[in-house]
Parts: sequence; structure tokens; C-alpha cells
Amino acid sequence: MTPNPFLKKLGFSETDRLVIIHTDDIGMCHAALQAFQDLWKFGTITSAAVMVPCPWFPAVAQMCRAHPEIDMGVHATLNAEWESYRWGPLSTREQESGLLDADGYFHQWPPAAYANAKPEAVEREVNAQIERALAAGIDVTHVDSHMGTIMSPLFIQSYIQAAASRLLPNMLPRPDAPGAEMLGIGPAEMQAYAPVIQQLQNMGLPMVDGILAMPLDEPNEQKQMEFAKDLFGNLPVGITHFILHPSIDTAELRAIAPDWESRVANYSTFMRDELKKFIESEDIQPIGYRQIRNAMREG
Repeated sequence: MTPNPFLKKLGFSETDRLVIIHTDDIGMCHAALQAFQDLWKFGTITSAAVMVPCPWFPAVAQMCRAHPEIDMGVHATLNAEWESYRWGPLSTREQESGLLDADGYFHQWPPAAYANAKPEAVEREVNAQIERALAAGIDVTHVDSHMGTIMSPLFIQSYIQAAASRLLPNMLPRPDAPGAEMLGIGPAEMQAYAPVIQQLQNMGLPMVDGILAMPLDEPNEQKQMEFAKDLFGNLPVGITHFILHPSIDTAELRAIAPDWESRVANYSTFMRDELKKFIESEDIQPIGYRQIRNAMREG
């Protein structure tokens, strides 16, 4: 892969290793919000994204208004994946939109959204989520994707336009970026939109060179620590989007998420001085999306 042209705009060299340490699912429940607050204060994360349709969104907005330095994006949400804890779209209650399942919530899983959601309804919804965040006083730094659903070739135009029209960066992998499959972008999907991605890169829009993630199938904290050190120690050149899903341990979280132990282990691993010192000792540059957004707006 050729050097990321956005490195220079950020004031770095072509051989520097930058990492956005990003917490997903903020506002999904209280446990995720409290975990973010703790980790942001502790200093091992650099960015996050809020799920605007979820019940704890108002508390996220209140936190961001009180602390405008927080790097918070919009986690474009088209699915509600849990069995007993659900949410629905902001923009419509009409079944004809294809956004809702039979019970009036978002579809649980991406394939159902692909099969039913109308692209024009997806466009309205992602714009409604961004506008709700802005109206609530969040200084939105970027737009990314819950479960990768909106990054499908069916919907990706809405994803890109909703951010670009507000001079916001998307979380977008460059062609051949490792880790894109975690967002449901397989070889076929990448081939379908690689020409568009290349054109956007030629226009100067920022993109990431790779996507890494902490496991959600490993409840053992020590194993997660080893996993995190391996990822950071072998971070590639360029800009990496590094995902974790931290939550504090609560009865609510245990009732919601079958993978709650791994989410708690994500949190406790990144709350350890051992990992903080390891990141500081490596020749890597943690950054947030606000730096990327501001460089993008400077032209």
C-alpha cells in the first residue's frame, strides 16, 4: 500500500505510526458511558462514537457539552442487535421505510437491513442522527458505522455524503486495508466500492490504513492485555483505527449483552497502568478524529 497522503496534512512523515484508540457503542447503556468517562480521564483512549438512537444519548450529550474537548463522533446506527434491549430509528415509524422490524425496532442483524431498508430511508436516518447530535451540542468529530451496516455498497453513498456535506471525516478504510472484514466489508464489497474510495482519496478525504479491534470473545483480562500489547507493538505504518467496546460491570450490562465479560475486560485492560505505560513506550502517535477533521477543513 502506498503511503497515506493524509499523514503529511497531519504534520507527520510517511513512516509514522498513528493510532486512533476508539471506543464504540457510547450511549448504548450506562455501563458503556461510564467506561468511556473513566478511560478518557485515565488517558488510554483518544476518540469515541455515540449511538444517537439509544436511551443514554441525552447523558452523552450532556457530558460533551460540559467537556467540549471530548472527541465524539456519530456511530451511524441501523441495527438493534440484542434480544431484550432494543431501539429504533429517529426519522420514521413507517414500515415502508424498511428500517423497522415487525416489532417496530431496527432489524437485529445487517442482512435483514440489507434486504429491507430503502437507501433513501437510510439517507434520511443517518442525517437525522448527525443532526440530533449537533443540535444537542456535541462537537461531532466524525461519522463511523455500527456493525458496518451503512458501509454496505447499498448504503455507502449516504454514509459518505452525510459526513462530507458537513466537512466531517468518515471512518473509511483505504483499498486493501487490513481489518475491513470486521465491518462486513469482504473482498466483493471492497471491489464494489474501491474505485469510489480511490476517487475520494484523490480528492484529499482522510482514510485509515487498517482497522484493529479488541476481542469480544475473550473474558480473561490477562489474555486481553497480551492481545492489546501485541496489536500496539506491531502497529503498521499509517493511520490505524483501533476499536474497543469497554463497559463497567453492572447488572444492566449483564442482562443486555451475552459478551458482557469481554466488554468489561476491554475496560479493565485499558484502565491498567501497565498498558498505558506500554503505549507510551512504543514509537506510536495516538491521535483523535478532531485532528483529522480540523486538517480536512483546512484544505
